[in-house]
Order: sequence, then structure tokens, then C-alpha cells
Amino acid sequence: MVSPVNSATYVQAQAAAQPPAPRPPQPEPTVKPQPAARDTVKISVVAQALQEATETQAQTIKEAGSGDVQARRLLAQEAAARAVTR
Repeated sequence: MVSPVNSATYVQAQAAAQPPAPRPPQPEPTVKPQPAARDTVKISVVAQALQEATETQAQTIKEAGSGDVQARRLLAQEAAARAVTR
């Protein structure tokens, strides 16, 4: 059965909705390049002593020429030992 409509609801037309204001363009985030990763190795005192003990004369002279204090001291000791044996 169909019942009659006693009250009608009227909808008032709304003003045309304005589109949202355009957003200003945002700057691109700048990506800073990361410095290359560095690995540092620290060898033990014993390993350093072994490395110095097995070093060739040419390496010692080269290092002494570039300012290595330990190499200079070793060359001085060797020179002193040679002077005593003569």
C-alpha cells in the first residue's frame, strides 16, 4: 500500500563551491651527498713491531726520507753499529 506524503522537505540550492586555492609550489628537498664511508684499521703494537722488523732497507730509507722518525732512528742505529764493527 502506498501512503501519501504529508510533508515535503525542500533543499535550498547552495552557491557554487569554489575550488580550493592552489598551493604554492614547494621547493624540491635538496639531498646532500654523503661522504664516502671510511674504514680505519688499528693494528696491535705487536703487529706494528713485526711489520717494522720485516721491513726492507729500501723501505726504511724511503720512510726516513719522508719524515718517519722511527725509520730515521733505525737508520742511525744501523749506521752506528756499522761504525763500531769497522
